[in-house]
Amino acid sequence: MAIRTLPEGYLHEAGRGISEMLLSLPEYRAAVTVLAFASTDREPDMWPFLVQVLRDGKRLALPVCTAPGVMECRAVTDLGQLHPGRYGIPAPREGSPLVLPADIDLAVVPCVTCDREGRRLGHGGGYYDRFLAAYQGAAVCVCPETLLRESVPAEPWDIAVPLVSTEKKIYRISPASAENFGH
Repeated sequence: MAIRTLPEGYLHEAGRGISEMLLSLPEYRAAVTVLAFASTDREPDMWPFLVQVLRDGKRLALPVCTAPGVMECRAVTDLGQLHPGRYGIPAPREGSPLVLPADIDLAVVPCVTCDREGRRLGHGGGYYDRFLAAYQGAAVCVCPETLLRESVPAEPWDIAVPLVSTEKKIYRISPASAENFGH
């Protein structure tokens, strides 16, 4: 099923459920710094999760696309600090503190679709694959249950994510599966 054919309100409801799942993860509870993304209308609504990260007193980092295929992570302390960035994606304002990948404990990664083995299709820019190639912390891909696939095609440079969260379940990918595909 394509995103444009989803029922009205589904991405909002799926985002609420995904947020609850993410907040229940031991990786989230242990995290000091969380990289997440400010969702657009084509993605599950991640705003409840972002609000809770800040309420929990964690350091919240959001991506900023700085050049084609290149993103950096910037800290935000208030969601009112966001403005439309590249591609209209809400992003931290220029001058927000830089957060290095080594300082991130949990990365929440978007997708267009993914499978239960952590293989994901993004929007085609390679931003998160490049980030994940250098990232060593915990990572979770968020995907509405309706958009989850049995299998997703992968290229050699694609990086699998070890956790997948839908609004209904968390899928943990076995280390052996992850070694056979990227990360």
